[in-house]
Amino acid sequence: MRTVDVITMGCSKNLVDSERLMGLFEKNGFRCTHDSDNPQGEIVVVNTCGFIADAKEESINTILEFCEAKRRGRVERVYVMGCLSERYLADLEKEIPEVDGWYGKFNYKQLVEDLLRDESSELRDESLVSQPSTLNPQPRVITTPRHYAYVKISEGCDRHCAYCAIPLITGRHRSRPMEEILDEVGWLVSQGVREFQVIAQELTYYGVDLYGEQRIAELVERMSDIEGVEWIRLHYAYPARFPWDLLRVMREKGNVCNYLDIALQHISDRMLSRMKRNVTKAETMDLIERMRREVPGIHLRTTLMVGFPGETEEDFQELVDFVKWARFERMGAFAYSEEEGTYSAENYRDDVPEDVKKRRLDKLMRIQQGISAEIEAAKTGQTLRVVIDRVEGDYYVGRTEFCSPEVDPEVLVTHCKPLVTGGFYQVRITDAEEFDLYGEIVYE
Repeated sequence: MRTVDVITMGCSKNLVDSERLMGLFEKNGFRCTHDSDNPQGEIVVVNTCGFIADAKEESINTILEFCEAKRRGRVERVYVMGCLSERYLADLEKEIPEVDGWYGKFNYKQLVEDLLRDESSELRDESLVSQPSTLNPQPRVITTPRHYAYVKISEGCDRHCAYCAIPLITGRHRSRPMEEILDEVGWLVSQGVREFQVIAQELTYYGVDLYGEQRIAELVERMSDIEGVEWIRLHYAYPARFPWDLLRVMREKGNVCNYLDIALQHISDRMLSRMKRNVTKAETMDLIERMRREVPGIHLRTTLMVGFPGETEEDFQELVDFVKWARFERMGAFAYSEEEGTYSAENYRDDVPEDVKKRRLDKLMRIQQGISAEIEAAKTGQTLRVVIDRVEGDYYVGRTEFCSPEVDPEVLVTHCKPLVTGGFYQVRITDAEEFDLYGEIVYE
């Protein structure tokens, strides 16, 4: 049996693509591993990220590492797919000829077909390569812990923010049919998944292209009605034209987590206009206030940008004041990086010095560090529902509904009676650190 090592770079949306690729490989007789510490397969597939400069550099370095491994005889073939090759295919083919095959973000099925054809093999199950299964519309191998999975509900984005290269890579927004998504969730439940991270480049736009209106609230509500779905968590909403009915679903459905990931980028009206965000400072602040009023206890995760072309000290101070006012439960920030082909690259000068960008970024994150510490400390003494992800040293490590895997704080539960990975438990929080909680099981 031939072995394929799949290496995923970048975001959880890429991870879903890798899992679907692995599903096709395994249905056709291959054995797959994912992100192995020491890949030993005959075939390596690198699923690349092409979003910002650091991600592109990491992807290229990974490709070169495996090309060197091929030269040394450690692997037989190297294939590349994903966002980087979708955007720069011609240049990459010329610069790295050692790669055996280049594919973009959407034609990974062709990779399986081509590999089988190259090896003079007949497709072991041609129907699974040529068309989706009726049981599982897009067969996939779950690479996350078995109790949670990512569900991608759309591709692309119609927003065209000035700094963002995503529309250049993925094209216009394309929603998946609702019934297909619900079938996938049902299949995942049958595989033991209980927690669902719903992801999209622009979650709140879901359905506009297929149904003529935003249908994210209906989709989430119908997902929540599927037996076996314990938690649904929502990622990457957009602030303009927010679908308010989603808050009702979040408030009424106990298995829809009181958590929303909504990237805001900035608060200065001047910056929001230059970024082409189609929202104002007043609208943003009203949005946050309404979310917290309609969904008491909601935890908001956001992403902010410093150093966008033309950002003054006054603009940055406005952003600092906003962070202090909003007191986001979760926040990330990054410095502007010019991406060729974007509106900002073609129309603005990257005029904020790198040392100023770093100073602003550091200051913003120091402020958030203190806010996060206070918010987590306030949970001491509360009893929260926690899912256990793994055992690590002297602790079971889990998360509350307010925490997404890998990016948010965790709960360290002291060893007591054996707990089940993927199990949900009531945990009394006994202590808090800056980004972690400590707790003990509450036995009834």
